Amino acid sequence: MEVAIDITEFSYLPAQADALGVPLPPVERVALTLADGRTVSALRFGSDEPRVTLLHGAGLNAHTWDTTSLALQQPLLAIDLAGHGDSSWRPDADYTPRTLAADVAAALDAWTTQPQIIVGQSLGGLTGAALAAARPDLVAELVIVDITPGIDVSAGPAALRAFYEGPTDFATRDELVDKAMSLGFGGTRPDTERGVFLNTRVRDDGRVEWKHHFAHLAAQALAAHDPGSSSAPSVLHETGWDDLAAVRAPLTLVRAARGFVSESDAAELQRRAPTARLVTLDATHNVQETAPAALADLIASAAADPSTGSGL
Repeated sequence: MEVAIDITEFSYLPAQADALGVPLPPVERVALTLADGRTVSALRFGSDEPRVTLLHGAGLNAHTWDTTSLALQQPLLAIDLAGHGDSSWRPDADYTPRTLAADVAAALDAWTTQPQIIVGQSLGGLTGAALAAARPDLVAELVIVDITPGIDVSAGPAALRAFYEGPTDFATRDELVDKAMSLGFGGTRPDTERGVFLNTRVRDDGRVEWKHHFAHLAAQALAAHDPGSSSAPSVLHETGWDDLAAVRAPLTLVRAARGFVSESDAAELQRRAPTARLVTLDATHNVQETAPAALADLIASAAADPSTGSGL
């Protein structure tokens, strides 16, 4: 397991831990080189064997889970999906859940020795379902957060497209913070500044760009006058009911009361997966950021009962 030396990305964690009133666990960045030369990168919280693996949504990265991870106080992995964070972009721009799940499986084979409680938000939830269907040996329990296959997320993508389309590089991070806040993303300005810092990088020429590939694909689609092509929202519409039907691990849907999953969407999932549990939290779509303590409690209850895997 290769460990990155740069720890500036962890500069926000002490204050976050202090605000939660919890100790700061050891945190490191780890990386795995895949057979095709690409890299899968992740954050590892704690020193013991991880039992929880967190998968983020489209356009985010492993740091979206920071507050939830600190509140959870469990050894875990938070993985950067391909094309996001410090993981490599795919040359074919294939970021569909089954393709992403193959990278996650390779990472878990390398970094874990026991089935994981997989918690995936949005695109990460569909990726978790694909993983559980293809590699049931890796998944003790699956928690999908505010997503169902085929969900109508028409309200979300319009804002997301406005956020990501256009320039792909900027003079300062403040420009991106201002843009995010003007479109209703983020919370307080300090929170938004943290999110932008952790989701961008400074190029050799001094310009700031998004780490994730989706922003660049969205801009290319706009230039081609095809806003529905190769953008992040299109990935979220991929049909994943077959994957969910194949999941044999205990399954929980966490619905955000102010998120993308409606009551009818949740009912459809329960109709198709009758044994699935439903938990509704007072949160927006990024539950891990707007209700981190409540989400951490749910994950902890599952981790506390490994024999049944149904602690939620």
